[in-house]
Amino acid sequence: MVKPLLGRLWFAGTAVVVAIGLIVQLVATARLDSGFFDSRAGRIVNMFCFFTIQSNIIVLVTCALLAAGSARRPKWFWVLRLDGLICITVTFVVFHVALADLHDLQGLAKWADFLLHTASPLMCVIGWLVFGPRGRTSWHIVWLAAIFPVAWLVFALVRGPLVGDYYPYPFLDVGQHGYPTVLVNSAVVAVLFLGLAAGAHLLDRRLDDRLATRLSRAFGR
Repeated sequence: MVKPLLGRLWFAGTAVVVAIGLIVQLVATARLDSGFFDSRAGRIVNMFCFFTIQSNIIVLVTCALLAAGSARRPKWFWVLRLDGLICITVTFVVFHVALADLHDLQGLAKWADFLLHTASPLMCVIGWLVFGPRGRTSWHIVWLAAIFPVAWLVFALVRGPLVGDYYPYPFLDVGQHGYPTVLVNSAVVAVLFLGLAAGAHLLDRRLDDRLATRLSRAFGR
């Protein structure tokens, strides 16, 4: 079982925050009456094509399963766990460094923006640092975890021309920047991802469960 109980509650709380953020974003998107995509269905489908949304879905699924209790899971689960951790961290960094000031959001969109770009990443990273579970990473898992972001990047670049030259993030806009610049931008993000994944693996070896145990005792769990 994932211990302590406080850790399971943290994972459950993280999953709930992400679920609320996704629902709020879905409602905000459904309420739009304009945008690049003409139909409501098109705008909703496009929402699920964003790296931010897909990263949050991975966090939601992995945290919900950890909250359920069992830490004995197949390798693919730990690949997704590392993917969720690193992708949501990259989401946080890229958003707050390069994207946060591009839009003046209001109402539901603003709340969804906070939950999915700030609250979710912070809760996911804190949960991993404090509660782990530890000892579930390896260099093989690090490389397997790189498949998802690379696949998403290929998907975004191939899909762009097929839907009228639409790209989910400005730094991927081939029409505006050209392929050389976009590929450089993508390489920078890829290096950030691999660096964070490698760092998480190395840090996992040094971390232990003593902090989680002390918190468990402090809260009587």
